[in-house]
Parts: sequence; structure tokens; C-alpha cells
Amino acid sequence: MQQELNIVVIGGIAAGMSVAAKAKRENPQANITVIEKENYISFGACGLPYYLGGQFDDPQKMFARTPEMIEKSGINLLLESEATAVDTTRKIVTYRDKSGIDQEIAFDRLMIATGASANRLPFEGMDAPNLYLHTKLRDAEALKAKLDQYRSIAIIGGGFIGVEVADQLALLGKKVTLLQSGDAIMQGPFDPEFSHLMQEALEAEGVDLRLQQNVTGFQLSDGKIVAVKTEMEKITVDAVVVAIGFRPNTDFLTDPQLKKLPNGAILINPFGETSIEGIFSAGDCASIYHRQLGDRYIPLATYANKMGRIIGSNIVRSPEHYIAFPGALGSSMIKVGQYEAGSTGLTEKMAKQLEESTEVKYKSTLIKTANHTDYYPGQEELTIKLVYREDNHRLVGAQIFGKKDAALRLHALSVAIHAELSTEELGFLDLGYAPPFTTTWEAINIAANRAK
Repeated sequence: MQQELNIVVIGGIAAGMSVAAKAKRENPQANITVIEKENYISFGACGLPYYLGGQFDDPQKMFARTPEMIEKSGINLLLESEATAVDTTRKIVTYRDKSGIDQEIAFDRLMIATGASANRLPFEGMDAPNLYLHTKLRDAEALKAKLDQYRSIAIIGGGFIGVEVADQLALLGKKVTLLQSGDAIMQGPFDPEFSHLMQEALEAEGVDLRLQQNVTGFQLSDGKIVAVKTEMEKITVDAVVVAIGFRPNTDFLTDPQLKKLPNGAILINPFGETSIEGIFSAGDCASIYHRQLGDRYIPLATYANKMGRIIGSNIVRSPEHYIAFPGALGSSMIKVGQYEAGSTGLTEKMAKQLEESTEVKYKSTLIKTANHTDYYPGQEELTIKLVYREDNHRLVGAQIFGKKDAALRLHALSVAIHAELSTEELGFLDLGYAPPFTTTWEAINIAANRAK
């Protein structure tokens, strides 16, 4: 017979709601309460740049579940309520309800899925009406509503959000300036060769890309930002989008027994459990186990959903029946202008850093080849980079860049890394062929056979 557990979930956007829904299916007798600060649940923020760019018009498409659906399933939903403290000894969550009254709720098991907040710049003007973040629906809707009033828009930050927003605004005909403090965009998941290709793709869409530009402040007039100041110049703007990364929402968790990474992300094991028994965490407020690098902070929606599903099972089970997450590879994709890019596993930069702490040596190969036969219309160039061990040629990383269907090839490369295939095995892997899709030797086979 299943236990009547009292499960409290803090956060109902991605990981948290996945946990609640899965746990209720596995144990219908469980009493599950979700505390969510917003007035909505199950929101997919990854769609925001494309909603802003007019790729679709109905924002409801970004919601996987409605509050009515969840409440109908028997889950208690506390919207517009914010958790303010967790007493891990008494097993009590304190939260402020929508009326502003502090309440307490007891738990047998706890799930923390409080997500992350956008980083802010330490300058006057961050609260200006023409400065926008881009992590919530209201951010995108506020900017979208005034786009017809803006011509020149500066975007600060060259990561996923900054690049995607720049791309979409350029397609709308805006004069877009992308400011990046480092010497390349997307420099976390990609090596310089691929950052350079993405930079060219952005510039082809009309984005004015300015690298190694440290923003030093804003020039204000009547409370609005009229220019962005850097160490080198002053850029006149109508609006600003700040996309400089995230910080986990974990400051309210003060128990020293709850281990965290230096940035505040909650440390979890492969079962999704924290350093305190019976307390779980996942999503943008938590770490994720990387198969090659160990515990890392990688705030991607894929991990929030996968860990949410695993924890949804574990949180209603006894430890001997827990399910383990097999590990991440940091797999990611991005569309830049007319091009696609993807990365999985170790970049060459990461591999070289590992060489300093291990005796393992790594090599890489970079090729350019066709996506399909020359006699079928639409042939385009693909760029593929493989990173592999020098001793046994085991594949540990891959990156790809090209036009239509380039990014989807990353799936096969992720599987090859997960399965620990060698480049020799990958070179003869039986990948499908037809002239509209590949050449006789698929591009992945060609790249692997170039490895020496």
C-alpha cells in the first residue's frame, strides 16, 4: 500500500511541476502542494525570443499545463505565494501567500525548484522603462508592445538569450547592436572556430557585433536610457536588453547542511537528492551531474524536465528504489540567422583544461563537407569538429555548424559520446543515406575518419 506522504514543491514552472505531476501519477495517495511565486505554471521560457520575433503569436503555446489541469489532478496549487524559509529540522516551509500573510506548511519530502533570476548590471538605469530582461513572459510582452517605438536596440550579453534575441530583432528590421565583454559570443559551449562562424551569421543578418566591450554605465534622460557607455565608446539607443546570465534563487535557504556550488546552486546527487535526506532539487537553482566534468551548473530546460521526471518517481519511493540520472553532456543547439549550431560533450578548451589535472591527452579534428549530394538542389557546407582521447580515440566532444538539418546531426554525436564509441567505430557507423539527405559517406562518418 502506498504512503500518504506530504510532499511540498517550491516552484511550479519546469522541474517543480514535472515532479508534482509525476509523483501524483506514481502515488495518487500523496498529498502534494506546489508553492509558486507567479500566477502561472509550466512555462517554457525558451520560446520567448521567437514569440518576440513573431514566429508565433499565441503566448499560451509556451505553457505545458494550466492551473486548472493541475488542480483537477488533485494537486494543491498555491499561486502568487513565495517561500521565504525552510526549517529542515522541523520540516516546515514558511511562505507568504497572495494576501501577504505568512503561512507554514509541513512536509515529509520537499522539492526545491525555485529557478534562477537574471543577473543585473550594477548601474543606475536598470529600472528604466526602456530596459528589458528576457526570462519571463511579461518581459517579452513589455518589449513586444513597444517595438514599433524602437529603432535602435542594444543587447548586452552574447550567450544563448542575447544571440537569439538579437537574431529575432534583426529579422524584424531593427538596428541591433550586440555587446559582448569577451572576445567571442557563445564561448561556453563552443570553441572559437564555431563562435566565429556564428558571429558571421549574425552579422549577415545586420547585427552590429561589438566584442570585448565592457559596459560601464548608461546615459539617462528623463529616466530613460538614451545611450550605453562602454570603455571604448557611447552607443545611442532607444532600448536595451540585458542578458548576462543567471543566479540561482537560493538565498532564502540558509541551512548550512544544504550544500551549494559557489554560485549558490544547490548540489544534488544523480537521484536529485540534496545533501539533506528527503529534500530534492532540480532546474536552474540546482547543479546537474555531467558525465565528464562532474557537478556543474548548466541551466537548460532539458535537465529541468528530465530531473523533474526522475525526482517525481524518487520522491514517493524508498531510497533502494531510486532511479538515477545517467548524466549530462551539456548538449545544446542554437539557431543564428540562416544557420544552426550544436555542441555536445567536451569542447577542445575543456579537454585541454582536463589535461592539466589528468594524464589523459586529447586531440581534435575539424572538417568542412557537404550536407548532401551535389546533384540534389540545396547543397550546403557543414562544419564539424570532433574531440577525442589520444590513447583510445574515444569520442568525448563534438560541435557542428551549417544550414538546414545541421543541428539535428548532433543527436547521433551525443549518442556516440554517451556510448563511448571510438572515432574508428563512428567512422563506419551505419548511418542512413539518400541523396536529398546526405552524401554516400555521411558527414559524421567523414569527420570521424579524418581523426588520426
